[in-house]
Amino acid sequence: MQQFLYQYQPPEFATWVYLSSLLTIAIYFKFNRLWSLRNLDLLALIALAPGLFLAEFGGASEHWGFVWLFTVGGVLMIRMLADPMMVRRPLLEPNMTTGGLAFIGASLFLFLMANVMMKDVTEADLDGPRRVWNLLERTSAPDTNDSLAEHGPGYPLLHLLPSMSMRQLVKPDGQQPASEENAKERANAAAARVMAILSHLAVVLGLVVIGIRHYDNVRTGIAVATLYLMLPYTAAMTGRVEHVLPAALLVWAVAAYRRPLVSGMLIGLAIGTIYYPLFLLPLWCSFYWQRGLLRFGLGVLTTVAALVLSLALTSHDLPSFLTQIECMFGFNSLSIEGLSRETIHGFWSGGGTIGAYRIPVIVACGVLSVSYALWPAQKNLGTLVSCSSAVMLSTQFWQAQGGGLHMAWYLPLMLLTIFRPNLEDRVAISTLDVGWFLGRRRQLRVRAA
Repeated sequence: MQQFLYQYQPPEFATWVYLSSLLTIAIYFKFNRLWSLRNLDLLALIALAPGLFLAEFGGASEHWGFVWLFTVGGVLMIRMLADPMMVRRPLLEPNMTTGGLAFIGASLFLFLMANVMMKDVTEADLDGPRRVWNLLERTSAPDTNDSLAEHGPGYPLLHLLPSMSMRQLVKPDGQQPASEENAKERANAAAARVMAILSHLAVVLGLVVIGIRHYDNVRTGIAVATLYLMLPYTAAMTGRVEHVLPAALLVWAVAAYRRPLVSGMLIGLAIGTIYYPLFLLPLWCSFYWQRGLLRFGLGVLTTVAALVLSLALTSHDLPSFLTQIECMFGFNSLSIEGLSRETIHGFWSGGGTIGAYRIPVIVACGVLSVSYALWPAQKNLGTLVSCSSAVMLSTQFWQAQGGGLHMAWYLPLMLLTIFRPNLEDRVAISTLDVGWFLGRRRQLRVRAA
């Protein structure tokens, strides 16, 4: 970056928190309506920053950071649960023109992605590409307990494409004994960076597309995307692939809601990525109940089946395949025993008595997920977005590793909820077509008549 901007240095996280908070207030705060819900939403989003700072950089105060995140998360959960009952949605536009928002958003994206290229990737980012190399070479399978404790359930082969492309760009020198291993590490780091940049780009474009196509307001779409890039969380976790990749899949699942098959495939891919979107299925199935359910279900099942099949093709024996399945779906991730590991960092770390209280939280999350199959009775696009945000936020309260830190899983959906207009007319029965199969049957009936 210094090649283009003389003596440029990425700002410290605390500096970014102050500057982004002031900029957020200047652009989005409604000074003529101080007690509006929009202003309260913005203050709640800004309030996440101190907890994030303590949890990620606070050292001995790490636990209090997670307590802070859980407290603010509880406030945001109440806000998302109440959103379907808020019928009046006044248009509160930002205090800046569309061109100004687009310029700031593009500038923020370039600076954030430049920071990704300049900073070192973490061990968590490199874990996925490293496992891909081992799986492709069929050398070993990861230990189930260690993998679930350190990274949670998920699918490692999503890093396959960038890892394969980097293999062609980073070739080892046969004259140096350690060059092959060094080439692998460089390829893994490059793969993590590529995945992070492309995922953030997908989130930003998805938010803009939703604003244009579904909110009928290009300014709103750009405003949501710019606010996402402006948040302190985005700056702190820019290079964390396991954070932003599921967010991109969920955002585009909403953007493609008029194509149930595509949305189902994206939700299925998100389930394979981090497992937790599994709790979205009752809500989304209920949304498509009157029209599109079969196409949505087919998309989810075929995608998950394809992921499982790819694991079978990269496993050298049956025990290795079963281990990969267990890691993907996290059969042991709900246990209390793993919370006592030293590698666990979060609200529930240490296990013991506090770990026992995690069980009713998991049950409450499951009850919330199932309840969305019945409530609200008539679901529209607005309730789909807000309830999806609530479900993904609820999973943060019982996630063992870093629970509360994976804000990207719900923040883009929450921003769409905060800025959304009235979408009561966007229901499946009126916005979706009947599908190719039913349409073909109707054509045959007409011809026969």
